[in-house]
Amino acid sequence: MMAPGWYYRLSSFFKERFGERVIKIPLDGGLTCPNRDGTLSEKGCIFCFNPAFSPAAAARETEKETGNNIRRQIRFFQWKMETGDRPGVAAAREEPPLSFVPRNKYLAYFQAYSNTYGNISLLERLYTEALQTPGVVGLSIATRPDCLGEGVLDLLTALARRSHIWLELGLQSAHDRTLQLINRGHTYACFVQAVQACQGRNLYLCVHLINGLPPGEDSIQMLATAKQIAALPIHGVKFHQLQVLAGTGMESLYRQGAVSPLSLAQYLQIVCKQLEVLPATMVVHRLLAETPRRDLLLAPDWQVTRARFAAMVEDELRRRGTCQGWSAGA
Repeated sequence: MMAPGWYYRLSSFFKERFGERVIKIPLDGGLTCPNRDGTLSEKGCIFCFNPAFSPAAAARETEKETGNNIRRQIRFFQWKMETGDRPGVAAAREEPPLSFVPRNKYLAYFQAYSNTYGNISLLERLYTEALQTPGVVGLSIATRPDCLGEGVLDLLTALARRSHIWLELGLQSAHDRTLQLINRGHTYACFVQAVQACQGRNLYLCVHLINGLPPGEDSIQMLATAKQIAALPIHGVKFHQLQVLAGTGMESLYRQGAVSPLSLAQYLQIVCKQLEVLPATMVVHRLLAETPRRDLLLAPDWQVTRARFAAMVEDELRRRGTCQGWSAGA
Protein backbone atom coordinates (compact mmCIF):
# COMPACT_ATOMS: atom_id res chain seq x y z
CA MET A 1 0.00 0.00 0.00
CA MET A 2 1.27 3.45 -0.88
CA ALA A 3 1.85 6.16 1.71
CA PRO A 4 -1.11 8.32 2.82
CA GLY A 5 -1.48 11.39 0.64
CA TRP A 6 -0.24 9.64 -2.51
CA TYR A 7 -1.96 9.65 -5.88
CA TYR A 8 -0.50 8.71 -9.27
CA ARG A 9 0.26 11.97 -11.04
CA LEU A 10 0.59 12.30 -14.81
CA SER A 11 3.98 13.95 -14.29
CA SER A 12 5.19 10.81 -12.47
CA PHE A 13 3.91 8.60 -15.28
CA PHE A 14 5.76 10.64 -17.90
CA LYS A 15 9.02 10.53 -15.95
CA GLU A 16 8.70 6.75 -15.63
CA ARG A 17 7.83 6.36 -19.32
CA PHE A 18 10.20 8.91 -20.88
CA GLY A 19 12.72 9.66 -18.15
CA GLU A 20 11.87 13.36 -18.13
CA ARG A 21 9.10 15.93 -18.13
CA VAL A 22 6.64 15.81 -21.03
CA ILE A 23 4.47 18.83 -21.84
CA LYS A 24 1.04 18.62 -23.48
CA ILE A 25 0.44 21.13 -26.28
CA PRO A 26 -3.27 22.04 -26.77
CA LEU A 27 -4.22 22.03 -30.45
CA ASP A 28 -7.23 22.78 -32.61
CA GLY A 29 -7.54 20.50 -35.62
CA GLY A 30 -10.58 22.37 -36.93
CA LEU A 31 -12.90 19.43 -36.22
CA THR A 32 -16.43 19.50 -34.83
CA CYS A 33 -18.74 17.15 -32.91
CA PRO A 34 -21.77 14.98 -33.83
CA ASN A 35 -23.58 16.64 -30.94
CA ARG A 36 -23.15 20.03 -32.62
CA ASP A 37 -23.30 19.47 -36.37
CA GLY A 38 -26.83 18.04 -36.39
CA THR A 39 -25.93 14.36 -36.54
CA LEU A 40 -27.13 13.88 -32.97
CA SER A 41 -28.01 17.44 -32.01
CA GLU A 42 -27.12 21.03 -32.75
CA LYS A 43 -27.14 22.10 -29.10
CA GLY A 44 -24.19 20.12 -27.76
CA CYS A 45 -23.86 18.98 -24.16
CA ILE A 46 -25.53 21.50 -21.89
CA PHE A 47 -22.30 22.16 -19.95
CA CYS A 48 -20.12 22.68 -23.01
CA PHE A 49 -18.66 25.93 -24.24
CA ASN A 50 -15.38 24.64 -25.62
CA PRO A 51 -13.57 27.98 -26.16
CA ALA A 52 -13.86 28.60 -22.41
CA PHE A 53 -11.44 25.72 -21.82
CA SER A 54 -9.39 25.58 -25.02
CA PRO A 55 -7.29 28.62 -26.06
CA ALA A 56 -6.99 27.18 -29.56
CA ALA A 57 -10.75 26.82 -29.88
CA ALA A 58 -11.18 30.34 -28.52
CA ALA A 59 -8.95 31.62 -31.31
CA ARG A 60 -11.08 29.78 -33.87
CA GLU A 61 -14.29 31.24 -32.41
CA THR A 62 -12.76 34.73 -32.60
CA GLU A 63 -11.06 34.49 -35.98
CA LYS A 64 -13.45 32.02 -37.65
CA GLU A 65 -10.43 29.99 -38.74
CA THR A 66 -7.79 27.82 -37.17
CA GLY A 67 -5.11 30.23 -38.40
CA ASN A 68 -2.12 27.85 -38.38
CA ASN A 69 -1.44 24.34 -39.50
CA ILE A 70 -0.72 21.81 -36.79
CA ARG A 71 3.08 21.97 -37.00
CA ARG A 72 3.02 25.77 -36.74
CA GLN A 73 0.72 25.60 -33.70
CA ILE A 74 3.10 23.15 -32.05
CA ARG A 75 6.26 25.09 -32.84
CA PHE A 76 4.70 28.30 -31.54
CA PHE A 77 3.75 26.61 -28.25
CA GLN A 78 7.18 24.98 -27.90
CA TRP A 79 8.92 28.28 -28.52
CA LYS A 80 6.79 30.15 -25.98
CA MET A 81 7.21 27.46 -23.34
CA GLU A 82 10.98 27.25 -23.75
CA THR A 83 11.46 31.04 -23.73
CA GLY A 84 9.46 31.32 -20.49
CA ASP A 85 6.34 32.92 -21.98
CA ARG A 86 2.81 31.63 -21.46
CA PRO A 87 1.33 30.75 -24.87
CA GLY A 88 -1.74 32.82 -25.57
CA VAL A 89 -4.36 33.44 -28.22
CA ALA A 90 -3.39 37.07 -28.85
CA ALA A 91 0.11 36.19 -30.05
CA ALA A 92 -0.94 33.09 -31.99
CA ARG A 93 0.36 34.45 -35.31
CA GLU A 94 3.92 35.04 -34.10
CA GLU A 95 6.57 32.78 -35.57
CA PRO A 96 9.50 31.10 -33.80
CA PRO A 97 12.89 31.76 -35.39
CA LEU A 98 14.05 29.25 -37.99
CA SER A 99 16.94 28.28 -35.70
CA PHE A 100 14.59 27.21 -32.89
CA VAL A 101 15.05 23.55 -31.83
CA PRO A 102 12.88 22.25 -28.94
CA ARG A 103 14.73 20.95 -25.89
CA ASN A 104 11.75 19.33 -24.16
CA LYS A 105 9.51 16.41 -25.06
CA TYR A 106 5.90 17.12 -25.97
CA LEU A 107 2.56 15.42 -26.54
CA ALA A 108 0.40 17.01 -29.21
CA TYR A 109 -2.99 17.36 -27.49
CA PHE A 110 -5.95 17.50 -29.88
CA GLN A 111 -8.26 19.12 -27.37
CA ALA A 112 -11.05 21.09 -29.02
CA TYR A 113 -14.30 19.20 -29.75
CA SER A 114 -14.27 15.54 -30.97
CA ASN A 115 -10.92 14.72 -32.51
CA THR A 116 -11.67 11.34 -34.06
CA TYR A 117 -14.77 12.74 -35.77
CA GLY A 118 -13.77 13.32 -39.37
CA ASN A 119 -12.64 11.81 -42.63
CA ILE A 120 -9.95 9.17 -42.02
CA SER A 121 -7.55 10.74 -44.51
CA LEU A 122 -7.93 14.12 -42.77
CA LEU A 123 -7.34 12.59 -39.34
CA GLU A 124 -4.29 10.72 -40.60
CA ARG A 125 -2.85 13.96 -42.01
CA LEU A 126 -3.44 15.88 -38.77
CA TYR A 127 -1.98 13.18 -36.53
CA THR A 128 1.00 12.50 -38.81
CA GLU A 129 1.79 16.20 -39.17
CA ALA A 130 1.86 16.52 -35.39
CA LEU A 131 4.05 13.45 -34.88
CA GLN A 132 6.56 14.64 -37.48
CA THR A 133 7.22 17.82 -35.51
CA PRO A 134 10.59 17.78 -33.70
CA GLY A 135 10.19 17.14 -29.98
CA VAL A 136 6.76 15.51 -30.24
CA VAL A 137 6.82 11.97 -28.82
CA GLY A 138 3.11 11.19 -29.02
CA LEU A 139 -0.49 12.32 -29.13
CA SER A 140 -3.31 12.88 -26.70
CA ILE A 141 -6.65 12.81 -28.52
CA ALA A 142 -9.87 13.96 -26.85
CA THR A 143 -13.05 12.50 -28.28
CA ARG A 144 -16.41 10.83 -27.60
CA PRO A 145 -16.99 7.09 -27.18
CA ASP A 146 -19.40 7.10 -30.14
CA CYS A 147 -16.72 8.49 -32.51
CA LEU A 148 -14.50 5.42 -32.65
CA GLY A 149 -15.30 3.51 -35.80
CA GLU A 150 -13.15 0.63 -37.00
CA GLY A 151 -11.25 2.85 -39.44
CA VAL A 152 -10.32 5.32 -36.72
CA LEU A 153 -9.24 2.56 -34.35
CA ASP A 154 -7.10 0.94 -37.05
CA LEU A 155 -5.41 4.30 -37.72
CA LEU A 156 -4.72 4.83 -34.02
CA THR A 157 -3.40 1.28 -33.69
CA ALA A 158 -0.94 1.85 -36.51
CA LEU A 159 0.27 5.10 -34.93
CA ALA A 160 0.58 3.46 -31.50
CA ARG A 161 3.12 0.98 -32.90
CA ARG A 162 5.66 3.79 -33.12
CA SER A 163 4.32 6.58 -30.87
CA HIS A 164 2.77 7.09 -27.44
CA ILE A 165 -1.00 7.57 -27.80
CA TRP A 166 -3.46 8.66 -25.11
CA LEU A 167 -7.12 8.48 -26.11
CA GLU A 168 -9.25 10.68 -23.85
CA LEU A 169 -12.89 9.58 -23.76
CA GLY A 170 -15.54 11.93 -22.43
CA LEU A 171 -17.98 10.08 -20.20
CA GLN A 172 -18.81 12.55 -17.39
CA SER A 173 -21.15 10.16 -15.54
CA ALA A 174 -21.95 6.44 -15.52
CA HIS A 175 -25.65 7.19 -14.91
CA ASP A 176 -27.83 7.19 -18.03
CA ARG A 177 -30.41 9.52 -16.49
CA THR A 178 -27.68 12.13 -16.05
CA LEU A 179 -26.30 11.56 -19.55
CA GLN A 180 -29.76 12.09 -21.00
CA LEU A 181 -30.40 15.28 -19.05
CA ILE A 182 -27.08 16.85 -20.07
CA ASN A 183 -27.80 15.95 -23.72
CA ARG A 184 -24.72 13.78 -23.95
CA GLY A 185 -26.09 11.75 -26.86
CA HIS A 186 -24.78 8.36 -25.77
CA THR A 187 -25.26 5.86 -22.95
CA TYR A 188 -22.88 4.34 -20.42
CA ALA A 189 -23.11 1.06 -22.35
CA CYS A 190 -21.78 2.91 -25.41
CA PHE A 191 -18.78 4.02 -23.38
CA VAL A 192 -18.10 0.47 -22.16
CA GLN A 193 -18.29 -0.81 -25.74
CA ALA A 194 -15.75 1.82 -26.83
CA VAL A 195 -13.37 0.81 -24.04
CA GLN A 196 -13.69 -2.83 -25.05
CA ALA A 197 -13.07 -1.99 -28.72
CA CYS A 198 -9.78 -0.31 -27.76
CA GLN A 199 -8.33 -3.38 -26.06
CA GLY A 200 -5.24 -4.95 -27.58
CA ARG A 201 -4.40 -1.83 -29.60
CA ASN A 202 -1.62 -0.42 -27.38
CA LEU A 203 -3.70 2.68 -26.63
CA TYR A 204 -3.70 4.42 -23.26
CA LEU A 205 -7.28 5.28 -22.27
CA CYS A 206 -8.21 8.27 -20.11
CA VAL A 207 -11.79 8.92 -18.97
CA HIS A 208 -13.22 12.38 -18.24
CA LEU A 209 -15.59 12.68 -15.26
CA ILE A 210 -17.60 15.68 -14.08
CA ASN A 211 -18.64 15.87 -10.44
CA GLY A 212 -21.78 17.77 -9.47
CA LEU A 213 -23.90 17.17 -12.56
CA PRO A 214 -27.69 17.56 -12.53
CA PRO A 215 -30.22 16.17 -11.81
CA GLY A 216 -28.67 16.45 -8.36
CA GLU A 217 -26.12 13.65 -8.47
CA ASP A 218 -25.07 13.03 -4.87
CA SER A 219 -21.78 11.74 -3.48
CA ILE A 220 -23.06 8.15 -3.56
CA GLN A 221 -23.78 8.37 -7.30
CA MET A 222 -20.46 10.08 -8.06
CA LEU A 223 -18.62 7.43 -6.07
CA ALA A 224 -20.55 4.74 -7.96
CA THR A 225 -19.28 6.21 -11.24
CA ALA A 226 -15.70 5.96 -9.97
CA LYS A 227 -16.24 2.35 -8.87
CA GLN A 228 -17.58 1.41 -12.30
CA ILE A 229 -14.59 3.06 -13.97
CA ALA A 230 -12.26 1.22 -11.60
CA ALA A 231 -13.57 -2.10 -12.91
CA LEU A 232 -12.73 -1.27 -16.54
CA PRO A 233 -9.36 -1.52 -18.37
CA ILE A 234 -8.74 2.23 -18.24
CA HIS A 235 -5.31 3.78 -17.68
CA GLY A 236 -6.13 7.34 -16.64
CA VAL A 237 -8.77 9.69 -15.27
CA LYS A 238 -9.40 13.41 -15.57
CA PHE A 239 -11.64 15.02 -12.94
CA HIS A 240 -13.71 18.15 -13.52
CA GLN A 241 -16.02 20.07 -11.25
CA LEU A 242 -19.25 21.22 -12.87
CA GLN A 243 -18.74 24.79 -14.05
CA VAL A 244 -21.69 26.88 -15.16
CA LEU A 245 -20.71 29.02 -18.14
CA ALA A 246 -22.64 31.82 -19.78
CA GLY A 247 -24.13 30.83 -23.12
CA THR A 248 -24.57 27.15 -22.30
CA GLY A 249 -27.71 25.13 -21.68
CA MET A 250 -26.57 24.77 -18.06
CA GLU A 251 -26.95 28.53 -17.56
CA SER A 252 -30.74 28.45 -17.81
CA LEU A 253 -30.98 25.56 -15.31
CA TYR A 254 -28.69 27.46 -12.94
CA ARG A 255 -30.74 30.64 -13.17
CA GLN A 256 -33.91 28.61 -12.51
CA GLY A 257 -32.31 27.19 -9.36
CA ALA A 258 -32.26 23.65 -10.79
CA VAL A 259 -28.47 23.44 -10.57
CA SER A 260 -26.48 24.02 -7.38
CA PRO A 261 -22.72 23.69 -8.00
CA LEU A 262 -20.66 21.91 -5.36
CA SER A 263 -18.73 23.87 -2.78
CA LEU A 264 -14.96 23.51 -2.79
CA ALA A 265 -15.15 21.50 0.45
CA GLN A 266 -17.74 19.12 -1.04
CA TYR A 267 -15.72 18.63 -4.21
CA LEU A 268 -12.55 17.93 -2.22
CA GLN A 269 -14.25 15.20 -0.22
CA ILE A 270 -15.77 13.59 -3.31
CA VAL A 271 -12.49 13.53 -5.26
CA CYS A 272 -10.66 11.97 -2.32
CA LYS A 273 -13.31 9.25 -1.99
CA GLN A 274 -13.09 8.57 -5.72
CA LEU A 275 -9.29 8.33 -5.62
CA GLU A 276 -9.55 5.81 -2.78
CA VAL A 277 -11.59 3.41 -4.93
CA LEU A 278 -9.58 3.83 -8.15
CA PRO A 279 -6.64 1.49 -8.83
CA ALA A 280 -3.29 2.83 -7.66
CA THR A 281 -2.03 2.29 -11.23
CA MET A 282 -4.61 4.64 -12.80
CA VAL A 283 -2.89 7.87 -13.88
CA VAL A 284 -4.53 11.08 -12.61
CA HIS A 285 -4.35 13.59 -15.46
CA ARG A 286 -6.22 16.35 -13.65
CA LEU A 287 -7.95 16.96 -10.34
CA LEU A 288 -9.57 20.31 -11.07
CA ALA A 289 -10.84 22.14 -14.15
CA GLU A 290 -9.80 25.73 -14.85
CA THR A 291 -11.11 28.10 -17.49
CA PRO A 292 -9.09 30.97 -19.01
CA ARG A 293 -12.42 32.64 -19.83
CA ARG A 294 -13.30 33.76 -16.32
CA ASP A 295 -15.62 36.38 -17.81
CA LEU A 296 -17.94 33.49 -18.78
CA LEU A 297 -17.83 31.65 -15.45
CA LEU A 298 -21.06 32.04 -13.47
CA ALA A 299 -20.34 29.44 -10.78
CA PRO A 300 -18.55 28.17 -8.78
CA ASP A 301 -15.89 30.85 -8.29
CA TRP A 302 -13.48 29.09 -5.95
CA GLN A 303 -10.36 31.16 -6.66
CA VAL A 304 -8.12 28.10 -6.33
CA THR A 305 -5.42 26.96 -8.75
CA ARG A 306 -4.82 23.38 -9.83
CA ALA A 307 -1.56 23.32 -7.90
CA ARG A 308 -3.23 24.55 -4.73
CA PHE A 309 -6.05 22.04 -5.07
CA ALA A 310 -3.58 19.20 -5.61
CA ALA A 311 -1.92 20.17 -2.32
CA MET A 312 -5.35 20.20 -0.65
CA VAL A 313 -6.04 16.67 -1.94
CA GLU A 314 -2.70 15.41 -0.62
CA ASP A 315 -3.34 17.01 2.78
CA GLU A 316 -6.84 15.54 2.99
CA LEU A 317 -5.68 12.04 2.03
CA ARG A 318 -2.99 12.23 4.71
CA ARG A 319 -5.57 13.40 7.25
CA ARG A 320 -7.73 10.42 6.32
CA GLY A 321 -4.73 8.09 6.41
CA THR A 322 -5.49 6.91 2.87
CA CYS A 323 -4.18 7.16 -0.69
CA GLN A 324 -5.29 6.32 -4.22
CA GLY A 325 -6.28 2.67 -4.37
CA TRP A 326 -6.77 2.43 -0.60
CA SER A 327 -10.13 0.67 -0.93
CA ALA A 328 -9.97 -0.34 -4.60
CA GLY A 329 -11.90 -3.53 -5.13
CA ALA A 330 -13.66 -3.24 -1.79
